[in-house]
Amino acid sequence: MEKIKGYVEHIIFQNKENGYTVMDLDCDGESVMCVGYAASVSEGELLLIEAEEVINPTYGPQYQIREYEILPPEDIKAIERYLASGAIKGIGAAMAARIIKKFGEDTFRIIEEEPERLSEIKGISEKKAQEIAVQMTDKRDLRAVMMQLQKYGITYQLAMKLYGQYGLKINSIIEENPYRIAEEVQGIGFLKADEIARQIGIGGNSEFRIRSGIFYVLQRAAGEGHMYLPQSMLLSQAEKLLGVNMQEIEHFLLDLCIDKKIYIKQIEEEIRVYAAQNYFIEMNVARMLGDLNVNYNVEEDEIFQKIEEIEKRDNIVLDEMQRQAVLESVKKGLLVITGGPGTGKTTTIQTIIHYFELEGLDLYLAAPTGRAAKRMTETTGYEARTLHRLLELSGGLEDENKGAEFGKNEQNPLEADVIIVDEASMVDMYLISNLLKAVLVGTKLIFVGDVNQLPSVGPGCVLRDMIDCGVIPVIRLNKIFRQAMESDIVKNAHKINRGEKVDLYKKDSRDFFFIKQNDSLIMQRAILSLVQEKLPKYVNALPFDIQVLTPMRKGMFGVYELNKMLQKYLNPADKSKREKEFYDHIFREGDKVMQIKNNYQLVWENVNKYNITIEEGMGVFNGDIGVIKHIDDTLEKMTIIFDDNRKVDYPFKQLEELELAYAITVHKSQGSEYPAVVMPMFQGPKPLMTRNLLYTAVSRAKSCVALVGNTAAFDDMVENESENKRYSGLKDFLESL
Repeated sequence: MEKIKGYVEHIIFQNKENGYTVMDLDCDGESVMCVGYAASVSEGELLLIEAEEVINPTYGPQYQIREYEILPPEDIKAIERYLASGAIKGIGAAMAARIIKKFGEDTFRIIEEEPERLSEIKGISEKKAQEIAVQMTDKRDLRAVMMQLQKYGITYQLAMKLYGQYGLKINSIIEENPYRIAEEVQGIGFLKADEIARQIGIGGNSEFRIRSGIFYVLQRAAGEGHMYLPQSMLLSQAEKLLGVNMQEIEHFLLDLCIDKKIYIKQIEEEIRVYAAQNYFIEMNVARMLGDLNVNYNVEEDEIFQKIEEIEKRDNIVLDEMQRQAVLESVKKGLLVITGGPGTGKTTTIQTIIHYFELEGLDLYLAAPTGRAAKRMTETTGYEARTLHRLLELSGGLEDENKGAEFGKNEQNPLEADVIIVDEASMVDMYLISNLLKAVLVGTKLIFVGDVNQLPSVGPGCVLRDMIDCGVIPVIRLNKIFRQAMESDIVKNAHKINRGEKVDLYKKDSRDFFFIKQNDSLIMQRAILSLVQEKLPKYVNALPFDIQVLTPMRKGMFGVYELNKMLQKYLNPADKSKREKEFYDHIFREGDKVMQIKNNYQLVWENVNKYNITIEEGMGVFNGDIGVIKHIDDTLEKMTIIFDDNRKVDYPFKQLEELELAYAITVHKSQGSEYPAVVMPMFQGPKPLMTRNLLYTAVSRAKSCVALVGNTAAFDDMVENESENKRYSGLKDFLESL
């Protein structure tokens, strides 16, 4: 680590959001490039920097800033240099020279304490003099706030956000109640606020701390899929988190309820505690579904006659339940169609589309993810969009609990007669809430999905609750069609779902294989061989298209270890490929990566082969998969092209939102379909190794499933029909209608 001192000669790049800066420093006549987080510096300022010299493969030697200090100018020449740099809007080189000639070394004091005297300079009015003084004060205040917040371990990015929201009040807010910023500012959670509170001496029994801790437990529960928590569970988790007596915490529940920050609802013997927002979301979703759930007087004979015409025209034959699904889609304002693989959901959707087309109605098709929407387009022949695009996402808060901003809403609803949503098991409570706000009463809304799949990543059990409530019309497709029955993937998926024995050694199977192996190292080698050599030829796909799925994140067959192994062989290190090490990840140009959280503020653009932007928008979502095209160390950004050709630039500070995707968890595979799926079979924690997880994994494969490992592990998963309990009250709200 070195200390270097010099004037900011030229700022090459500065990110206003996080303060990342690339600049040339004049160190006694020698120009030195410095890179790092320096949000409050301007050209012409004198800096003392603690930095580490690094060699950038593209730009050569440069200094990586660790800490810096802005020093007062050392002489009149330095003061003039600063003013002439353009750091103060309205002052150029000529004006700076006149100011220095008039006030000399007293210039800064005059600007800060007697700004009106600047009007003595030709070309500076009294108004302009005040504007210059305000700019100087703002810069000084920003520096002071930055230095103070850094002491609490707050990053430049968050410090800028805090200063932008609270201004100079931020220091007094932190000293009085640091938990307030955890509730009001995305990016600073309870744990960071708690750490700051300890530093400034706020006690463990503080009212602010306990109230914030309760909210944190409810927020963490939402991240695990829950809309509420039973009161006993909430109190137990809060007691463990806060180290405070349970009775003392319970006292604050009543206060928060009176303040309408939380809602407490008793259903039979269970006392449910909701964050206020979640309570109203769930209640309003039930109300809006109820408003759409209307019956239309129609002639059934006429409908069946039109269905027969479509069957003859398209050369298809629907079974009884498929015809009933089409009939109900005409008779009802709201409908759920559910069924497993091979039960004709796609054919049913196509027939419904054709029916309403003959009626001259406008239809929208949508799915929760880009991959699911793309597959819906391919199978139906009609354009399908992601729900986020359908609702015209225009950016918003990253935190799903606080919602995103959608162009389509109550004031600007969707102009459609019929909306069909596929892969509905993936729709969480927040997403359906935003969808329903944009759907007018009188619009037909049809949800299609497999209720036996894993539930949504986000909170709630929307599809299951709609099916189980007994209020919304549901069509269950159970018949497996002859063509689908020729696939062992389909047959075995249904056997798994029913808990039946699966023949793992069927010799004539063409798409379902079990490779028995108990040695962990040989299992890993077998997985690599399948992905790298055998399956690409077998299913006519690239190795990158073969997806490894696993139940776990950690361990020898978890996401982390499998990705390291697969990256090593599928995209090995090479001098021609730039790399970026981020914590325990190494990202390399050419790597397959996945976004692991919703980010509504990331900007993307769709470019053609000439690199001309043809479309742009905002939002990259949990589960989106892409390839790293370029890593720029100087600008500290990584360019990724996602499946649907969206190009996104990630600042290095946001790489925590990405991970390698050669292997992903089964949960992350929802809504996707792959040419081939490879999955390790091993003994793991019972709550993870469940029947519906195995069923979901197997049904993700289009042409081939290859399971590698222990047959006993497979049998145990088939027998383990337990599912992780999700606390969702939509079913009860719907029943109460």
